[in-house]
Amino acid sequence: MNVEFFIAKRIHSDKKGGKQISRPGIRIAVAGIALGLAVMILAVAIVIGFKQEIRGKVIGFGSHIRISSFESNYSYETQPIVVTDELINEIMKNPEVVRAERFATKPGIIKTDTDFLGVILKGIDKDYDLSFFEKNLIEGKMLTIPDTLTNDVLISENIANKLHLSLGDGFLTYFVQENVRMRKFNIVGIYQTNFTEYDEIFLLADMRHIQRLNNWDSLQVSGIEILVKDYNRVDEIAEDIFYDLNDEQAGSFYVETIRDLNPQIFNWLDLLDMNVWIILGLMLAVSGFTMISGLLILILERTNMIGILKALGAKDFSIRKVFLYLSSFLVLRGMLYGNIIALVICFIQYYFHVFTLDLTIYYIDTVPIHLNVLYIILLNIMTLLISMLILILPSYLIARINPARSIRFE
Repeated sequence: MNVEFFIAKRIHSDKKGGKQISRPGIRIAVAGIALGLAVMILAVAIVIGFKQEIRGKVIGFGSHIRISSFESNYSYETQPIVVTDELINEIMKNPEVVRAERFATKPGIIKTDTDFLGVILKGIDKDYDLSFFEKNLIEGKMLTIPDTLTNDVLISENIANKLHLSLGDGFLTYFVQENVRMRKFNIVGIYQTNFTEYDEIFLLADMRHIQRLNNWDSLQVSGIEILVKDYNRVDEIAEDIFYDLNDEQAGSFYVETIRDLNPQIFNWLDLLDMNVWIILGLMLAVSGFTMISGLLILILERTNMIGILKALGAKDFSIRKVFLYLSSFLVLRGMLYGNIIALVICFIQYYFHVFTLDLTIYYIDTVPIHLNVLYIILLNIMTLLISMLILILPSYLIARINPARSIRFE
């Protein structure tokens, strides 16, 4: 039998043996652990949720990887590349690729009777996956690309509000080239992603409009958008695709990841990780200090018992183990409460959206939550290990207790 564990368990289960003065201190120590762990779980869940929401919006507009011409600059007026079915099939041979889709972009100016606005016309074909826009559709129906050229377009609520356009309205868009060319489009659907950088400029249309405006043939497009299975491997996959394509096509393709295309957004998201580490450090410090105070209270309360155990021949190491076991019971109790508090708050926010955000700043209207079981388990293990390691040093105070004096200690 583990004697130290037995003694610690008896002390912990003794509801009447503790002095009144120790109870508030122990409760504060347990509350410190609970609060610290709850805040850590909430911080990780919120940051992961926020990063996934923002990243999902950026990827929804531009996928994970974009292939374009080496001659294209960073504007939306692009140089064409020739994309055949064989090229798409070659890209799809990569086991990490989910989709490879053609697209084309062209800047233009929408002109109404009272207003005008610069926009980017994004052309798609009938095989383009519009699930992201379907999820964010607020009015009308989704854009469909038939076999014949269509003038239907999908615009954002931002553009519609600025130009006072409604579902079913038609409008003229002018494209400045060697000479000004004009197209008339009809609104069949209105979307809103709340990602203002893109909502304010993009409208979706039949890609054949851009091909005709640029005098391209049916195989010429601005590029290919590629969706992959694992975002964390996007750089590696992009490098593989770059070398595979350029070995066969004599170096005519430029491959960029979504991080390359939007460095300011992803750098901002990466900074959130630093905030999480700071929160974790602060909460672990709070939990550690409260548990140190709790352990010192326990030692002070049980000074008589320590003296008796020493008089009976117990070693300092053995007595320290008793109090470390006792501290671990308190830590585990605090962790249980912390997990319950965090999970209850997470579920309430996930289903009822109690806490809201400013759309103009955060791009989403409620605090996002994403619970990752692995991260929760790791946070619990980390909290337990660090709390116990912190308690090892103050437990050495037991060695300084004199048996003769401590037995008479009141």
